[in-house]
Amino acid sequence: MEGFIVLKPLADRVIIKAEKETEKNVGGIILTSNHQEQVKLGTVIAVGKGRVSEDGQCIPMEVNVDDTVMFESYAGSKIQHDGEEYVVMHEKDIMAIVTEG
Repeated sequence: MEGFIVLKPLADRVIIKAEKETEKNVGGIILTSNHQEQVKLGTVIAVGKGRVSEDGQCIPMEVNVDDTVMFESYAGSKIQHDGEEYVVMHEKDIMAIVTEG
């Protein structure tokens, strides 16, 4: 397929498809207008295998593909592809996994 790009994150990195607008009400938590500009939501589309500890053990990832996550707008590296915004970041830069009730 021409123009099709596959990214596989390494180690403890994740790739997130960022939502275009942050909602006011995130899982029952109301974000103030100041926080709406700083916090973004997105869906995890790929995860690495995990961080390697100093003794060589692989520490598995806590997030999974299709998780909705909350992260700060300045976190990670932003990538544009086919009109969509993606962010590549370390798992530690994710603030929370958003779950329903």
